[in-house]
Amino acid sequence: MMETINILYIGRHLEILATVVRLINANENWSGVGVMNDEEAKEIFIRKDFSLVLLGSGIQEKSETNLCTFFNKQNPNIIIVQHYGGGSGLLKSEILLALENNKN
Repeated sequence: MMETINILYIGRHLEILATVVRLINANENWSGVGVMNDEEAKEIFIRKDFSLVLLGSGIQEKSETNLCTFFNKQNPNIIIVQHYGGGSGLLKSEILLALENNKN
């Protein structure tokens, strides 16, 4: 049995957030959590062992910089991917590619 890969999605649009989390959770080895604000993202990141963070569209540059700095400080091995949409196939391949590129 493969280990579960925990994925945190941060997005500003509720409908997109719900869709992305549903698509992540459609993969049996992935567990997705979605949040809309930065504080919530930081809180849950500390509590759960995430392998990957997806940054959705609509996040301001300053916010994105702060989040990336925070995540990297908490977990230097964290994988951060910017996901701006484009369908389920693209989402899945972005995640798989990021995981593959970061194997030790």
